[in-house]
Amino acid sequence: MSAVSAVANPAPPARLAVLLSGRGSNFLALHAAIEAGELPARIVLVLSNVADAPGLEHARRLGLPARSVPSRGEPSRQAHEAQIEQALAAAGAEWICLAGYMRLLSAEMVARHRRRIVNVHPSLLPAFPGLDAQGQAVEHGVRVSGCTVHLVDEKLDNGPIVVQRAVPVLPHDDRDALAARILEQEHRAYPEALRRLLTESWEVRGRRLVFAPGDEESAAGG
Repeated sequence: MSAVSAVANPAPPARLAVLLSGRGSNFLALHAAIEAGELPARIVLVLSNVADAPGLEHARRLGLPARSVPSRGEPSRQAHEAQIEQALAAAGAEWICLAGYMRLLSAEMVARHRRRIVNVHPSLLPAFPGLDAQGQAVEHGVRVSGCTVHLVDEKLDNGPIVVQRAVPVLPHDDRDALAARILEQEHRAYPEALRRLLTESWEVRGRRLVFAPGDEESAAGG
């Protein structure tokens, strides 16, 4: 009798919710990576705190579940986040990907999804957290900037780093020129970071995210 080799069933794709406030270009980069078979995930919800965010229309054109939960007019952050939590639960989301989401999540919401919220920021953190990181880089005259994909914790742009990509700051750069080049790297770094989080063994030691020995080279530094 010939031997029969057993093939393990592949893990089901991770269920992602993408939160955005604007055009959603990083959301589109994640979707493209999924469609190309580079990211073992599927997007189960695209949610925005801005009712007319262009990213929502992109999601609808792609046939993805899209919902707005406007933050304006809500009596409190807790009331707004309660609606978001209901939408996440209804979609069965396992991971939350922030893609230009212009609201700081409460410590309570971060704790409920600990180590399952990912963000991309247009600087080499810890340099230039917060708004207009590209403008800050130009103003300070740094020679190198870039982008960082990190896990979200209770502080602004502070969680463990997953992937970074460096971008040179050219002598005649203004904020928009630098932002455009950084954005190109964000579109590469975000799918890469999420793929590693989903397919490799990792742990957080202190402030550092460490991938298991034998996996790909350390993600911090790309």
